[in-house]
Amino acid sequence: MLALYKTAKGVGNMELREAPVPQPKANEVLIEIKAAGICGTDVHIRHDQFPYWPPVILGHEFSGAIVEVGSEVTNFKVGDRIVGEPHTRACGKCEMCRSGNPQLCSSKRSPGWGIDGAFAKYLVMPEHLLHQIPDSMTFEEGAVVEPAANVVQDVLERGLVFANDTVVIFGPGPIGLLALMAARAGGAGKTIIVGTTVDQKMRLPVAAEIGVDEIILADQQDTVDEVMRLTHGRGADLVVEASGAPQAIATSFNVVRRMGRISQIGLTGRDEIKIPWDKAAWKVCNLYFNMSTGFSCWDRSIGLIASKKMDVRKIISHTVRLEEWERVFDLIEKQEALKVIFTFQED
Repeated sequence: MLALYKTAKGVGNMELREAPVPQPKANEVLIEIKAAGICGTDVHIRHDQFPYWPPVILGHEFSGAIVEVGSEVTNFKVGDRIVGEPHTRACGKCEMCRSGNPQLCSSKRSPGWGIDGAFAKYLVMPEHLLHQIPDSMTFEEGAVVEPAANVVQDVLERGLVFANDTVVIFGPGPIGLLALMAARAGGAGKTIIVGTTVDQKMRLPVAAEIGVDEIILADQQDTVDEVMRLTHGRGADLVVEASGAPQAIATSFNVVRRMGRISQIGLTGRDEIKIPWDKAAWKVCNLYFNMSTGFSCWDRSIGLIASKKMDVRKIISHTVRLEEWERVFDLIEKQEALKVIFTFQED
């Protein structure tokens, strides 16, 4: 089978190679991948900015159908349409695993960076990490369940959205746009997204289509003044930081209301940044850090996508074959693509 590999450490070092079809163990299933999405993590791996163990097949956002089941598999069968949590090889013994947080296990080796992933025709996954998707959901939509689950956890389960909340989202990339969908689905009364003029070409028109209430251009407007004007001086109930930009992170503390909430999604790629610590203390705001996904957000995300309360089709800008990987990776880096989906289905 043809697969997209990160072949060695260093910037670049990606190529298509032939790979053997993996064989499932007793507790695993063999999945025929139907669709797989490019994540920001994949772009970071391209530039040697995220941990990985080469040579490794990239890709962890996927949907597919089961074509073979191991002898110990009891809850799934051949033909089931599924997605999967990328928490493979969590040890099951450490404090994080025992407390129901295998996504934070230090022994975890997820598909796409720790072990071979979904940018190939077939993938093996353990049964306990699988979730079934309904027939009404396309495989392309299914490939967006994983990033949607991150956002549902970070915005709805941890950051919390209460009825009529004002939610400010920094960064109108795919994750920020999914956060917008989640906030609206959770009952937000007003949504505000903060971008820059470069986002006007593709990202902000999608935000408008999703239904954002207000757009702020941080390089043309004073973000703090605008948020305070739009909230009558109160500030945001919830700030979702999805940009990873140090300036936006610092600004989050200035636009959140007293005793409000800030939920981190974006990563900076830096060892340290400056934040107004005393400002946060005086506001008594709550700051939630997030990484990966827990169990509960997966079925919740599947339901929200299936019901179109999160219409993830709006952020899928390109659906291409794996052979076009280099072109679409470049488009993502130039912000000329949103969510790119590799399709492995027959025309």
